[in-house]
Amino acid sequence: MRCPPAFRFPSLTTTVPKEFVHRAAVAEVMLTDWRRRGDTRFDVTAQWPRGHSFFSPIRGYHDPLLAAETIRQVGSLLAHAEFGVPFGHHFLMWDLEYAVEEQHLLVGDTPAALDIDVACTEVKQRGGSLTGLRYTAVIRRDGHVAVTGSASYTCTSPAVYRRLRAGRGPEAGRPPIPLTAPASPQSVGRTSPMDVVLSPVGEANRWQLRADSRHHVMFDHPVDHVPGMVLLEAARQATAAVLGDGDMLPIAITSQFTRYAELDEPCSVEASPLPGAGADRMAVLVTGHQGGEPVFSSTVTASSRRL
Repeated sequence: MRCPPAFRFPSLTTTVPKEFVHRAAVAEVMLTDWRRRGDTRFDVTAQWPRGHSFFSPIRGYHDPLLAAETIRQVGSLLAHAEFGVPFGHHFLMWDLEYAVEEQHLLVGDTPAALDIDVACTEVKQRGGSLTGLRYTAVIRRDGHVAVTGSASYTCTSPAVYRRLRAGRGPEAGRPPIPLTAPASPQSVGRTSPMDVVLSPVGEANRWQLRADSRHHVMFDHPVDHVPGMVLLEAARQATAAVLGDGDMLPIAITSQFTRYAELDEPCSVEASPLPGAGADRMAVLVTGHQGGEPVFSSTVTASSRRL
């Protein structure tokens, strides 16, 4: 009897279903597999490409924001695949942080194969359904710790989300504000104006957030608010501008998100250097405000070390 194809090649690698990580494009899925080790412990595997259309290598290193996106994807994967959150539920990220070991982020001759140890804490449920989760992630490459990170989020049903977001977004007749002119790409560590998320406002260390909903990576699918990864990218670009170093490596970011960043009103982004990071490391505090209210804050630690 002929063996079904799936059983003739049991060790083939593929990505996890894109729906588990809230991506429309398979090419943007970083995770490849997962396994439960206990009630709140999981093993996840991932792969980073040697090149990426947006998260491109920096001075021979993988872009550390790949770590942030990988950690984000881990949270949604486990929510759907292990904690039973239905598709269509909405997630609100409250915080996300990572720190990398530079020597283990070097781009090699093949894509980076990653093993991720995930521990979930503060698992919140109501009526048997997951409503919130905090988790830590230790990402190893070739047995070495390359990244440590954590995140937390809450999730809501479509009905609750509609009530929460009533009167916001295009469906409520509030289209996005007109797209503003980008800052000089080189000043914020980018090569293409399309990838710039900051617009100059004529003041030092201050910009308007530029959220281009046509961007194929930052806006992988339609949303009614600015995605958290766009805010992290704004923090990275503001740090590069403040430090005057477009090639800086964002080796650590600690971010808090306090409310939705809306697409239909301006969001102000400000940055200020912080003291005491070290000889070849600098820290910058980046904040975002909208309508006079705080939206997010990120402390970015940058490395200027060269290979």
